[in-house]
Amino acid sequence: MTQFLEFLMNHWILSGLWLAISITLVLYLKAKSGTALSPYQATLLVNNKQGVFLDIRDRKAFEGGHIVDAINIPLAKLKERIVEMDKYKDRPVIVVCQMGHQAGEAVKILEEHGLETVSRMSGGMTEWQTQGLPAVK
Repeated sequence: MTQFLEFLMNHWILSGLWLAISITLVLYLKAKSGTALSPYQATLLVNNKQGVFLDIRDRKAFEGGHIVDAINIPLAKLKERIVEMDKYKDRPVIVVCQMGHQAGEAVKILEEHGLETVSRMSGGMTEWQTQGLPAVK
């Protein structure tokens, strides 16, 4: 531990830059990803506040298994098909992807378009299926 502290003191500029880059990266990823909900929280939001699931996976993955009543708009086509989401502006929207990594980008696009309550489901369809929740084909 003393060697680590000595390194920090001798290389304070390098240590400061490393700290600044780390903080910037964490803040950037947090800002990009949006609010995350567990599958349980997402289900409660849909059931209690008439929320909707937006599945951003491609058509083939969607047809392989999806959440009941989920809307499918692939992420690649979201900007050109975003007008389809206008009727859900006053309802909570939960974005679902395969593993929860791409949903943050879709959340930002939807928020920029004017949707008020947009969240992403952490873990995506993989987590949904792991918890044994129902999916339709």
